[in-house]
Amino acid sequence: MPLLHLSLPPHRLLVAGRGRLCFPPAPRHTRLSVRAAAGDAAVSVAAETYGLPFPPERASHHHELAAAIAAVERACRLCVDVKRSLFSGGKSILEKNDQTPVTIADFGVQALVSLELQRLFPSIPLVAEEDSASLRSSEADDNSSDVLVESIFSAVADKVSNSGSPLTQDDVLRAIDRGGKDAVSFDSNPATYWVLDPIDGTKGFLRGDDALYVVGLALVVNGKVTVGVMGCPNWTNYTVANGKDDSAAACNGRGILMISHLGCGTWTRRLSADIGQFTTAPDIWKRCFVDTCSVVHMARYCIPDSQTWDMIPLSVLFNSTTGESDPRNENEILLLSVFCGSLCKYLTVASGRASVFVLRARTTTQIKSWDHAVGVICVQEAGGQISDWSGKPLDLAADLTSRRIIYPSGGVLVTNGALHDKLVEMISANYK
Repeated sequence: MPLLHLSLPPHRLLVAGRGRLCFPPAPRHTRLSVRAAAGDAAVSVAAETYGLPFPPERASHHHELAAAIAAVERACRLCVDVKRSLFSGGKSILEKNDQTPVTIADFGVQALVSLELQRLFPSIPLVAEEDSASLRSSEADDNSSDVLVESIFSAVADKVSNSGSPLTQDDVLRAIDRGGKDAVSFDSNPATYWVLDPIDGTKGFLRGDDALYVVGLALVVNGKVTVGVMGCPNWTNYTVANGKDDSAAACNGRGILMISHLGCGTWTRRLSADIGQFTTAPDIWKRCFVDTCSVVHMARYCIPDSQTWDMIPLSVLFNSTTGESDPRNENEILLLSVFCGSLCKYLTVASGRASVFVLRARTTTQIKSWDHAVGVICVQEAGGQISDWSGKPLDLAADLTSRRIIYPSGGVLVTNGALHDKLVEMISANYK
């Protein structure tokens, strides 16, 4: 079994002048043998608590799936609570190097999920979006870093499972860094690891309305996505194309979990109203399937909210309209507006609300693994298909050392399966 190199963050916080937090430098890589082991008793309890919609014997990783459901559900509750108080005061939003916003909830979800998974599966590494570098900075003249760290700690401490020992701010920062870019180094062998997007669609999370955002967690086993859980707190049974709630009555049914296990299908159920209000009844789960549209111009499409239809090669062949009730001819397609982030689009295709999600990679043709991993298994198990624009499957192991980057040819195509080959042919013929 290959060895992974884990770079552990500081073990202590040092408090220096004016009550500000200073951090000693993190030690370099420490070698750690990785095997997919778990605390059997704790995981068995989780598996029994979260009644799955299929027999456990059909799912070789049902323990991991149950733990992922529990972690994502806690994370969704954290998001809802943080969003409720997000703009109540203090600095709660940072800007990363790529100019995307990151909030208390992003850091909090990563810390919370990391802590929950490490407790049950201590030797399975985590690949995730955030690290604590910006939180550890002591260069600013104000105490904004201190305020953020305290806010994140409070959010996590309120939701984390009781492990029997007090949680510290250092624990939370180390949990964030467990998924950071310097935490793990892989080799060329197939690997087993978690992939987490703490909040896919942070811009939607910050909108202050009912725009969609997703907490996404996947388990890759020996190089193959095997387990996936997505939590979407703003999804309702009445969710319409623009991602908003069109019925006040839908408030009682807000939020869904979507789960997948290799060979067991894709399923959804409502988010629990509160942490601890779980159920063992499998009949609350509903099986998800992609839609059955097989005519290209009759399909429902979605693209990234940062892109326009004319950036997609299909625009050479089809105009787009956003009016679902408007009459369309064979040269026009319906373009749905689904806020925000890639995983929301995967969820929309897997649930049959859209037929196609097409994304153009940036000029560097790089995309992040956490923006796609959980979406891939959810769509595939719902009957759909995913590839790059040349028709090749997405290769999560192409980034040999960190498993953080995917290199698709041209972009990503997510479909209901029936349309896939036709669309690959059309895109390939018109992609420059």
